[in-house]
Amino acid sequence: MNDNKTNINWYPGHMAKTKRKIKEDLKLIDVVVELLDSRIPISSQNPDIAEITKGKKKIIILNKSDLSDEIQNKKWIEYFKTQGTPAVLTDANTGRGIKEAIKLIEQTMKEDLEKLAQKGRVGRKIRAMILGIPNVGKSSLINRIAKKGAVQVANRPGVTRQNQWIRINDNIELLDTPGVLWPKFESQEVALNLAFTGTIKDNILERTDIAYYLIKYLLENYRENLLKRYKIKPEEVEEILNRDEPENVNIYDIVLLIGKKRGAIMSGGNIDEEKTARIILDEFRSGTIGKITLEKCVNGDGLN
Repeated sequence: MNDNKTNINWYPGHMAKTKRKIKEDLKLIDVVVELLDSRIPISSQNPDIAEITKGKKKIIILNKSDLSDEIQNKKWIEYFKTQGTPAVLTDANTGRGIKEAIKLIEQTMKEDLEKLAQKGRVGRKIRAMILGIPNVGKSSLINRIAKKGAVQVANRPGVTRQNQWIRINDNIELLDTPGVLWPKFESQEVALNLAFTGTIKDNILERTDIAYYLIKYLLENYRENLLKRYKIKPEEVEEILNRDEPENVNIYDIVLLIGKKRGAIMSGGNIDEEKTARIILDEFRSGTIGKITLEKCVNGDGLN
């Protein structure tokens, strides 16, 4: 187990190009729709996006809410509300929350459109831009929000062909953008949260390290989910954690115990660490371990 500080500096060239394009296209936009992962609402917020969208109306969509803690979902909605940004929960895979998201876009622009109507500009379409880092479910959401097969409207001036406008309904046209990360993750926590959810690909960090830190978090915050999923008795975990060994050794042995419970055993009786790590991460990401939020909000005041 590598317990060194995680230092990720990974910024493909196309992401810098995408950021420049977003800046250009913002001139055409009325409202920004920022798509976040409800399990990591803060870590999935690109700080560069916050900077370049200053002054624009914004709503937040907390996607993958079917995978996150329902109590935490409500707290995060309240948190963003106190920050002055309306937010809505969605599950792009089932379509839950899509109607509410569309309604929120319309509500956000209602006053502006009324003013335009008073000046004789009736029927003006709302122009929205959807932004989000990779792996927050943007493609799935757009397919749902546009009811699949929705006709792409003609290119707007200054918008390249790969950035297409999609007609959502009679009132809204949506500009899709590629997912973009930022040049450097300032904290180990952010890097790990993005790794847990699969935003940073498993070949960037050691999969076994990612699984170790995830199990550490789950033991501290969602132990019941963990024990239930892997059929581990509470006393088994307590016995391991209470040993007179360094914490990382004890947690690593719990990872190995999970591998044993799931039959990830190689010839000679050794546990297949790589397979165990893959099982843990896949089952977290699919929600099999339960509804889990990695960034907890306390009383609407943000992270604890």
